[in-house]
Amino acid sequence: MTTSEQLFEKAKTLIPGGVNSPVRAFRAVGGNPIFIKSAKGPYLYDEDGRQYIELINSWGPMILGHAFEPVEKAVRDAVQYSFSFGAPTRKEVEMAELIVDMVPSVEKVRMVNSGTEATMAAIRVARGYTGRDKIIKFEGCYHGHGDSFLIAAGSGAVTMGVPDSPGVTKATAADTLTAPFNDLAAVEKLLINNQSQVAAIILEPVVGNMGCVLPEPGFLEGVRSLCDQYGALLIFDEVMTGFRLAKGGAQERFGITPDLTTMGKIIGGGMPVGAYGGRADIMNVVSPAGPVYQAGTLSGNPIAMSAGLAMLRHLQEHPEVYTRLEEIGTKLVDGFRAGLAKTGLTYTINHIGSMFTLFMTDRAVTNFSEAKTSDLALFGRYFQAMLKRGVYLAPSQFESLFLSVALSDDLVSQIIQANEESLQEALAGA
Repeated sequence: MTTSEQLFEKAKTLIPGGVNSPVRAFRAVGGNPIFIKSAKGPYLYDEDGRQYIELINSWGPMILGHAFEPVEKAVRDAVQYSFSFGAPTRKEVEMAELIVDMVPSVEKVRMVNSGTEATMAAIRVARGYTGRDKIIKFEGCYHGHGDSFLIAAGSGAVTMGVPDSPGVTKATAADTLTAPFNDLAAVEKLLINNQSQVAAIILEPVVGNMGCVLPEPGFLEGVRSLCDQYGALLIFDEVMTGFRLAKGGAQERFGITPDLTTMGKIIGGGMPVGAYGGRADIMNVVSPAGPVYQAGTLSGNPIAMSAGLAMLRHLQEHPEVYTRLEEIGTKLVDGFRAGLAKTGLTYTINHIGSMFTLFMTDRAVTNFSEAKTSDLALFGRYFQAMLKRGVYLAPSQFESLFLSVALSDDLVSQIIQANEESLQEALAGA
């Protein structure tokens, strides 16, 4: 039995399911999870000493690779002054100033401790600002585990939501309306049927949590227009796309201005942190400036702020990072497509910048229903074949991969070769 297997067996007696976040359990791909001991640059190392090429990067934030020296140094320097104050610090102000400078729509920003906390607060702010109760979210878009987000659509986009998780009340579900991603007509129907009741529409501008799914031309513009027409706020959840698809996130790349934006752990260099921000008049309803209460002892943690400042300053000062990410993403995706062609497969690859997903379906994937046509058993075999070849993928078909500039051309070639071999092995095991 490997060390990872021993740790997992022990963990199952102490932690629900043996993991502290469900996807880590490998249930979607079979086998047991790998327990990671360390990471550096483009590599992960497990408790058994095995090395893996990293294609998740802590679900997005390690855009410069693991343990990037300037970020690591910033953490070491900050630790000597203690770990937490629960009081204001200079670095919170510097971080806020940097975010306002980099993100087009943000005039004021509030630091929190996670992406989930950011989205929960943004919804509360939207409700407080508009005086309305309902929100619209999209099927397959994941905004953390807040009650308002764990809702399914029922039999159609205009039916009343029902809880997708025990513990979510029917009253909460009733205030959450859902539509298929990329379906403007469904969104407008919800707004018409709930006149003057919708506080906000929240979406991932590029979805990462049903796999990588791109907005179709005109979709984001259409949602923006509908929000303006019906008096709802537009919230971009950029926990994954922020500072990754461009210096100013997806909103800069697509030229769309949301009213509120949520951000995640990339602003902490990968440490536990989040933020939400937007127009000053909206953010001024947040306590103590206004009546909408939100607080956190660890918000603006000085060590996380130090790491995030080093990360964001590097991205701001080195725009070539984004050029290189585009190059790496294009080379990998072209190589994956060539590998598919050799096997005679026509599976779908969705790709933008440093995010992409290979869907085990020959259908175009523009929403969650289409993503669910993927062959999940085949993906599980493919995942295990890639892992055996030292390539660490997201352990679910319904997750995007996230690349870093730490990937060299030689490593890209290794990944492409592993992909071709793994596809053949996965198909042979059918």
